[in-house]
Amino acid sequence: MERRRGFEIAKGFENSNINLPVRSTKNSAGYDIEAAEDCTIPAFKLGQKPTLVKTGVKAYMQPDEVLILANRSSNPGKKGLILANSIGVVDSDYYGNPDNDGHIMFAFYNIKDEDVLIKKGDRIGQAIFQKYLIVDEDIAGGERTGGFGSTN
Repeated sequence: MERRRGFEIAKGFENSNINLPVRSTKNSAGYDIEAAEDCTIPAFKLGQKPTLVKTGVKAYMQPDEVLILANRSSNPGKKGLILANSIGVVDSDYYGNPDNDGHIMFAFYNIKDEDVLIKKGDRIGQAIFQKYLIVDEDIAGGERTGGFGSTN
Protein backbone atom coordinates (compact mmCIF):
# COMPACT_ATOMS: atom_id res chain seq x y z
CA MET A 1 0.00 0.00 0.00
CA GLU A 2 1.32 3.42 -0.99
CA ARG A 3 1.91 5.75 1.95
CA ARG A 4 0.07 9.00 1.31
CA ARG A 5 -0.35 10.62 4.71
CA GLY A 6 -0.32 9.55 8.31
CA PHE A 7 1.28 9.68 11.71
CA GLU A 8 4.30 7.96 13.24
CA ILE A 9 6.08 8.02 16.57
CA ALA A 10 8.87 10.64 16.57
CA LYS A 11 12.44 9.65 17.45
CA GLY A 12 13.00 9.60 21.17
CA PHE A 13 9.42 8.55 21.95
CA GLU A 14 9.53 4.95 20.67
CA ASN A 15 9.21 3.49 24.18
CA SER A 16 6.82 6.10 25.61
CA ASN A 17 3.49 4.39 24.88
CA ILE A 18 2.37 7.17 22.56
CA ASN A 19 -1.06 6.82 20.94
CA LEU A 20 -1.15 7.82 17.30
CA PRO A 21 -3.83 10.44 16.52
CA VAL A 22 -7.29 9.17 15.57
CA ARG A 23 -10.59 10.75 14.52
CA SER A 24 -13.40 10.42 17.05
CA THR A 25 -16.22 10.05 14.52
CA LYS A 26 -16.47 9.14 10.85
CA ASN A 27 -17.25 12.78 9.93
CA SER A 28 -14.57 14.41 12.08
CA ALA A 29 -12.12 16.54 10.10
CA GLY A 30 -9.50 16.54 12.83
CA TYR A 31 -7.35 13.83 14.33
CA ASP A 32 -7.19 14.14 18.13
CA ILE A 33 -3.64 14.58 19.39
CA GLU A 34 -2.54 13.72 22.93
CA ALA A 35 0.21 15.05 25.17
CA ALA A 36 3.27 12.79 25.27
CA GLU A 37 4.11 13.60 28.89
CA ASP A 38 2.90 15.53 31.91
CA CYS A 39 3.42 19.26 31.50
CA THR A 40 2.53 22.33 33.55
CA ILE A 41 1.42 25.43 31.68
CA PRO A 42 1.93 28.42 33.98
CA ALA A 43 -0.61 31.18 34.48
CA PHE A 44 0.10 33.96 31.99
CA LYS A 45 2.52 36.74 32.86
CA LEU A 46 3.35 39.55 30.47
CA GLY A 47 6.47 38.76 28.45
CA GLN A 48 6.58 35.01 29.03
CA LYS A 49 7.12 32.58 26.19
CA PRO A 50 4.48 29.98 25.30
CA THR A 51 4.83 26.48 26.69
CA LEU A 52 5.58 23.81 24.09
CA VAL A 53 3.61 20.65 24.78
CA LYS A 54 5.21 17.58 23.24
CA THR A 55 3.08 15.06 21.35
CA GLY A 56 5.67 12.41 20.50
CA VAL A 57 4.29 12.15 16.96
CA LYS A 58 5.27 13.31 13.50
CA ALA A 59 3.24 13.42 10.28
CA TYR A 60 4.02 12.52 6.70
CA MET A 61 2.00 13.82 3.77
CA GLN A 62 2.12 14.65 0.06
CA PRO A 63 4.27 17.62 -1.08
CA ASP A 64 1.17 19.75 -1.81
CA GLU A 65 -0.41 19.14 1.60
CA VAL A 66 -0.17 20.80 4.98
CA LEU A 67 -1.15 19.67 8.47
CA ILE A 68 -3.10 22.34 10.34
CA LEU A 69 -2.90 22.20 14.15
CA ALA A 70 -5.97 23.57 15.92
CA ASN A 71 -6.90 23.97 19.55
CA ARG A 72 -9.64 21.83 21.06
CA SER A 73 -12.81 23.91 21.26
CA SER A 74 -13.10 23.20 25.00
CA ASN A 75 -9.54 24.27 25.90
CA PRO A 76 -10.03 28.06 26.25
CA GLY A 77 -13.19 27.86 28.36
CA LYS A 78 -12.39 24.85 30.52
CA LYS A 79 -8.61 25.06 30.88
CA GLY A 80 -7.78 28.62 29.78
CA LEU A 81 -5.46 27.32 27.06
CA ILE A 82 -5.04 29.20 23.80
CA LEU A 83 -2.61 28.52 20.98
CA ALA A 84 0.14 31.13 20.84
CA ASN A 85 0.09 31.11 17.03
CA SER A 86 -3.71 30.75 16.61
CA ILE A 87 -3.13 27.72 14.37
CA GLY A 88 -0.06 25.63 13.74
CA VAL A 89 1.19 24.94 10.23
CA VAL A 90 3.18 21.76 9.68
CA ASP A 91 4.71 21.66 6.19
CA SER A 92 5.36 18.37 4.42
CA ASP A 93 9.13 18.92 4.57
CA TYR A 94 9.02 19.21 8.38
CA TYR A 95 8.73 15.40 8.52
CA GLY A 96 12.03 13.77 9.47
CA ASN A 97 13.96 17.07 9.63
CA PRO A 98 17.46 16.77 11.14
CA ASP A 99 16.76 18.95 14.21
CA ASN A 100 13.81 17.10 15.76
CA ASP A 101 12.66 14.41 13.28
CA GLY A 102 9.45 16.38 12.61
CA HIS A 103 8.19 16.13 16.21
CA ILE A 104 4.88 18.03 16.48
CA MET A 105 4.41 20.33 19.47
CA PHE A 106 1.59 22.65 20.49
CA ALA A 107 2.52 26.16 21.75
CA PHE A 108 0.10 27.16 24.53
CA TYR A 109 -0.56 30.18 26.71
CA ASN A 110 -2.66 29.75 29.84
CA ILE A 111 -4.99 32.71 30.37
CA LYS A 112 -6.25 31.47 33.76
CA ASP A 113 -4.98 32.73 37.11
CA GLU A 114 -3.62 29.34 38.14
CA ASP A 115 -1.24 26.87 36.51
CA VAL A 116 -2.78 24.13 34.38
CA LEU A 117 -1.50 20.55 34.48
CA ILE A 118 -1.65 18.60 31.24
CA LYS A 119 -1.29 14.88 31.85
CA LYS A 120 0.22 12.35 29.48
CA GLY A 121 -2.58 11.11 27.24
CA ASP A 122 -4.76 14.22 27.59
CA ARG A 123 -6.16 15.30 24.23
CA ILE A 124 -4.67 18.75 23.62
CA GLY A 125 -5.52 19.59 20.02
CA GLN A 126 -6.57 18.49 16.57
CA ALA A 127 -4.66 17.97 13.34
CA ILE A 128 -6.29 18.44 9.94
CA PHE A 129 -4.65 17.46 6.65
CA GLN A 130 -5.36 19.84 3.74
CA LYS A 131 -4.26 20.45 0.17
CA TYR A 132 -2.92 23.91 -0.63
CA LEU A 133 -2.44 25.94 -3.79
CA ILE A 134 0.44 28.08 -5.02
CA VAL A 135 0.38 31.23 -7.17
CA ASP A 136 1.42 31.51 -10.81
CA GLU A 137 5.13 32.22 -11.14
CA ASP A 138 5.89 30.80 -7.67
CA ILE A 139 9.67 30.87 -7.15
CA ALA A 140 10.08 29.05 -3.83
CA GLY A 141 13.17 26.90 -4.14
CA GLY A 142 14.59 26.73 -0.63
CA GLU A 143 15.20 23.51 1.26
CA ARG A 144 14.34 22.97 4.93
CA THR A 145 17.43 22.70 7.09
CA GLY A 146 15.92 22.55 10.58
CA GLY A 147 12.95 21.92 12.79
CA PHE A 148 10.51 24.00 14.86
CA GLY A 149 10.62 27.65 13.74
CA SER A 150 13.59 27.13 11.44
CA THR A 151 12.18 28.90 8.37
CA ASN A 152 11.96 32.27 10.18
